[in-house]
Amino acid sequence: MTRQEKLPGYLFALFTITVWGSTFISSKLLLEFYTPSQIMLTRFLLAYGALWLLRPRKLSLSRKQEAAFFLLGLAGCSIYFYTENTALTYTLASNVSILVAAAPIFTAVLAHFTGEESFRRSTFFGFLTAFSGVVLVVCNGTFILKLNPRGDLLALAAALCWAVYSVLLRRVSQGLDPILVTRRTLFWGVVTAFPLVALEGLPYPVSPLSMPLVTGNFLFLGLIGSALCYVLWNKAFHLLGVVSTNNFIYLNPFVTIVAARLFLKESISPLALLGAILITVGVVVSQRPARQVVSQTAEFHS
Repeated sequence: MTRQEKLPGYLFALFTITVWGSTFISSKLLLEFYTPSQIMLTRFLLAYGALWLLRPRKLSLSRKQEAAFFLLGLAGCSIYFYTENTALTYTLASNVSILVAAAPIFTAVLAHFTGEESFRRSTFFGFLTAFSGVVLVVCNGTFILKLNPRGDLLALAAALCWAVYSVLLRRVSQGLDPILVTRRTLFWGVVTAFPLVALEGLPYPVSPLSMPLVTGNFLFLGLIGSALCYVLWNKAFHLLGVVSTNNFIYLNPFVTIVAARLFLKESISPLALLGAILITVGVVVSQRPARQVVSQTAEFHS
């Protein structure tokens, strides 16, 4: 596939990461009224309903496929968000951001061992460069190292969940409508999120929904951050591959601090700007194709 043919995939991934980096602002505002699990469930319900209206037809699946979609909803929706948000209650937000940013390298390793994509040297060097930038961006001029095994392990679990979701999605979604794939994934995300909300045992506040700020942020999270972005991310997977697409996750922390600067008036340090440059370089390096000899070997074996 030529670079021009891949261009929509790059645009889909870049748009999605820009939105996902901005969802932090919406979630932070909604946390004044709702728990993380309640926010997660509400955004999934909105996204699922929107995709049903957009594509109101059933997706016929075998039992094996249905089990795979159950795992997708569990790994890429409910458990991913639950482990990430719970990690924030035990450890520093900077720790969580840095550890979750390890998802692309976990994805590359898992994709290699499952036979989805070969591990490339450029992927490793891109990871080292981009991850260094992530650390600078997340610390934003203030370096605080405070390890908490429980919280840090939960953050790593979130990164592993996303890696599992990514590799499994590429495998089970071949030949299927991306909208129907996303809708089915969100269905299981909703189903598996309900027990997490029930375990909290807290009432769901209804009165805040009358506030435009609350409903607006929920609509942004559900319709844009979940429904649209999950579909576009799926499309990017098929155009770029799971490893190249997930490398855009390195940009997520920088998008977040830019959004925080614009909407929450938080400052950005010169070190964070340097980190942004390193992230960009790392992402570009990670997109480099394998050497010609690799492609020739692949052609020989085929």
